[in-house]
Amino acid sequence: MLTILGFAMIATFLVLIMTKKMSPIAALVLIPALFCVAVGQGARLGDYVIEGVGNLAPTAAMLMFAIVYFGVMIDVGLFDPIVRGILRFCQADPMRIVVGTAVLAAVVSLDGDGSTTFMITVSAMYPLYKRLKMSLVVMTGVAATANGVMNTLPWGGPTARAATALKLDASEIFVPMIPALAMGLLAVFVLAYALGIRERKRLGTLTLGEAPAREPEQETVPAGIGGTGGTGGAGGIGRKDRLRKGAAASPGGTGTGAPAPAGGTEDQHGDDEEFRGLDPNRPTLRPGLYWFNAGLTAALLTAMILELMPIPVLFLLGAALALTVNFPHMPDQRARIAAHADNVLNVSGMVFAAAVFTGVLTGTGMVEHMADWVVGAVPEAMGPHMAIVTGLLSLPLTYFMSNDGFYFGVLPVLAEAGAAHGVSPLEIARASLAGQALHMSSPLVPAVYVLVGMAKVEFGDHTRFTVKWAVLTSLVVLAAGILFGIM
Repeated sequence: MLTILGFAMIATFLVLIMTKKMSPIAALVLIPALFCVAVGQGARLGDYVIEGVGNLAPTAAMLMFAIVYFGVMIDVGLFDPIVRGILRFCQADPMRIVVGTAVLAAVVSLDGDGSTTFMITVSAMYPLYKRLKMSLVVMTGVAATANGVMNTLPWGGPTARAATALKLDASEIFVPMIPALAMGLLAVFVLAYALGIRERKRLGTLTLGEAPAREPEQETVPAGIGGTGGTGGAGGIGRKDRLRKGAAASPGGTGTGAPAPAGGTEDQHGDDEEFRGLDPNRPTLRPGLYWFNAGLTAALLTAMILELMPIPVLFLLGAALALTVNFPHMPDQRARIAAHADNVLNVSGMVFAAAVFTGVLTGTGMVEHMADWVVGAVPEAMGPHMAIVTGLLSLPLTYFMSNDGFYFGVLPVLAEAGAAHGVSPLEIARASLAGQALHMSSPLVPAVYVLVGMAKVEFGDHTRFTVKWAVLTSLVVLAAGILFGIM
């Protein structure tokens, strides 16, 4: 009974948010509350929620202070050179922009933190997508899938969990998986190229003309993650940019609209509001402190990788130090915090709402019964192929469950079943990483709310667009692993 109700709860949640009948926050809270009552454990709802909140509180704290920290780093210009380099490559070609999104997301994912990746990627690319009327779900889908492949780094989480759960060495799991993961990343780049070509055909060939570094009539807008336009962009792209050869956009595309008339100069106030990028003359820039900020960020990421302190503590200290050094005056500090308050509130609120969902799913025993049912449904004849079975199961299970639930609850059972048929735990562990490209778009992953929130994309739209491509990418990783004899 709990198995059926567990799957029904997840299905109800996904249907409601994908059809936009409920907001993600409302669905994450109300649906599990109703199902908790349905299983006869309504009296324990408070305990389950408190336990879920307690488990996710460190994640919420990490996201809050990470948003403030990286928001300040964007404000002061730390990422301007990277943004300018990516945008020089992208120019105004939709294909290059989508490929650039994938490359940027993959590179920034080296820090092992999805929230950081999404903040930097969206900050850099959002203004271009808005200016050229490109589909924003293409940006979120490509960024999430690229980050999902890179999330398998030993310090990213899943590999470490698999190693801990099966008492293996993380390097023995990860290093042989590199060729398969490289194929997965290549699949993301091919996907980005194909989606970019599709966007190019839809929009036509566009070019951005040169604009002066500062125009007298252009309002200087401090960079910040919060606000209408987000952050990101580059110097030399201003409100007088020319869009040439603009083709009519397809109606109804998510995050898109009609481009500027062919050969015309677009000078509309509404578009300017959407295209508030990294003004090269913004008052928040701190060029004299560039190397301090770069060193602080490098030290912070190094400390994260070496696990010198809990990540929430590192970001708390980093945010406090960054604000104090870059903005020593209290009014300036308050202004920077206020600039990022919207994202902090949205993301932390979503995380605590997700705590209700995970708390009920775990506390009522639904997740345990679901996992047992899935494992028990595997035919005995598939025993010698448990690595492949594990890889296939990792797709739905890491989407509907947290990584902790899958790697510490389900993976040991799968490994035990494989061992009975001569399949080594290393093969099982490697196969379990295949589903991470899909996992990063799971409603149970807090970082995905940073992505859709900053990109101003509905979670349901992101899910409908991304899931099929993420599944395909995960299958490429799995197939490559089998082809190379890794599993």
